[in-house]
Amino acid sequence: MIPEVSIQSLALSRGGRQLFSRLILRLSPGEAVALTGRNGAGKTSLLRAIAGLIAPDEGQIAFGGVEPAEAREAMHLLGHLDGLKSSRTARDELSFWTGFAGGAGDAPEVAAARLDLLPLLDLEVRRLSAGQRRRLALARLLAAPRPLWLLDEPLSPLDAEWRGRFGKIMGEHLASGGMILAAVHDPLPLNARTVEIGR
Repeated sequence: MIPEVSIQSLALSRGGRQLFSRLILRLSPGEAVALTGRNGAGKTSLLRAIAGLIAPDEGQIAFGGVEPAEAREAMHLLGHLDGLKSSRTARDELSFWTGFAGGAGDAPEVAAARLDLLPLLDLEVRRLSAGQRRRLALARLLAAPRPLWLLDEPLSPLDAEWRGRFGKIMGEHLASGGMILAAVHDPLPLNARTVEIGR
């Protein structure tokens, strides 16, 4: 379990351009934070830095005394692209990602049922709509539970009904002590603190 995410005086650059500096942010169990800001402000880069995929120019990202390598085993990073292989069936893709993240047993089917994906599991991913693909990507959060969700525009392809339904799932995750840090342009369908990047 990650006790918290603590960011102190963080600065990030991409392509030789500084995105932001002196960023301070703290995320505690049961809390959601919505990262807002213009395109290119650094929202996605911040998520990737927390996940250990890019190094900050300066500052610190800490996980309440948990070593970064151990903390990465307790987080999901879901990008704005689904990261799905279009030639696989939805079943194979969900099973692959579940196993990759440490899930086991009937977890893929349970997650698929929660997101109304069971009738679609034998279809190739390329035959799914954008909203169905996003639900398939989101299913890995449920199939291999981890306390920290790093989400990049998680609900953008979903219709109003599914935004509301996944908002309830996010609320359940928070109620169990989970944490959510999401880069968004539209408000999350749950109570979340807003942090503007690059203001």
